[in-house]
Amino acid sequence: MSSRGFYRLSLSTLIAVYVLILVGGIVRSTGSGMGCPDWPRCFGAWVPPTSVGELPENYKEIYSEHRHQKNVKFAKYLSALGFSETAENILADESILHEADFNAVKTWIEYINRLIGAVIGLFIASLFLYSIRFRKSRPSWTAMAFLTLFMVGFQGWIGSFVVSTNLTPWTITLHMFLALLIVAQLIWLVHQTNPNPAAAGTVVTSKSWVIIGLIALLLQILLGTQVRESLDQAAVRLAERAAWMDELGLDFLIHRSFSWFILAVHGMIIYKMFRNGGLNAFGLGVILLILGTILSGTGMAYFAVPPFLQPVHLLLASVTFGMLFLWVLKLNTTRNSVVN
Repeated sequence: MSSRGFYRLSLSTLIAVYVLILVGGIVRSTGSGMGCPDWPRCFGAWVPPTSVGELPENYKEIYSEHRHQKNVKFAKYLSALGFSETAENILADESILHEADFNAVKTWIEYINRLIGAVIGLFIASLFLYSIRFRKSRPSWTAMAFLTLFMVGFQGWIGSFVVSTNLTPWTITLHMFLALLIVAQLIWLVHQTNPNPAAAGTVVTSKSWVIIGLIALLLQILLGTQVRESLDQAAVRLAERAAWMDELGLDFLIHRSFSWFILAVHGMIIYKMFRNGGLNAFGLGVILLILGTILSGTGMAYFAVPPFLQPVHLLLASVTFGMLFLWVLKLNTTRNSVVN
């Protein structure tokens, strides 16, 4: 098979990862993150139960102890890396061992999320195996495919501790940023294997401003994770979604205000594009994604955090990140072509 086939596989894998990010957002918005209290199996089985009657009477104690043993190992890893205080906090936090009542809907939402993750693992493995045939002609492709396979394995390992720590906020944030890193690696492969590299010349604008936009968006996503953590805490205390926004503090105000900076930066990018020949489909797509991300965030703020908007907001932000990263790669290719 040709490099065109590798390009198609890379693109298909990237799309699959975005589907997983969307499903992950649904898991978060429905509160299904602990639908399966263990990992990689669910309630000790590869096919989860459909009713509480299929579980032992003391299932809460069983899986609470299972998580404790897992966290003891995690704490050892953290201590070895110099994060002794974090390790101690995990072991001392009794809320981590709290086991929720069985909910079949939430269990199967989380289980479907894991099934999709397993399918993507197969995609990534196939991508690496396919890349081996290019190890001599395009060794960078093989190296990146292997690095992506490694990162997916590492992401799965971290995911097991996300579950064992009962969705400790900082582990979820780390999980999210690892997902963005995997997205960036796949976009690099898509860009490198694209059989139509001439398309790079159609997205001319100021590279420095696009990089600023990319960095600003990453900071905004980081701020968004802090807001999400505050929302999770509010959800535990308050049953009414309408009251959640009142519980958010400075993190939300900064996140909301920073969106204006994001919009201003991309306004400057559009201005630069007009000066260099006019707005094209690629630039228009990025701007629409930025506006969609901002509007979905506004919708959550003013309409009591509708569950359907949370995964949409996350997906739009992730796709925008990918488009900006691809833009930087394309601009770099354009500049190198001009120099050569």
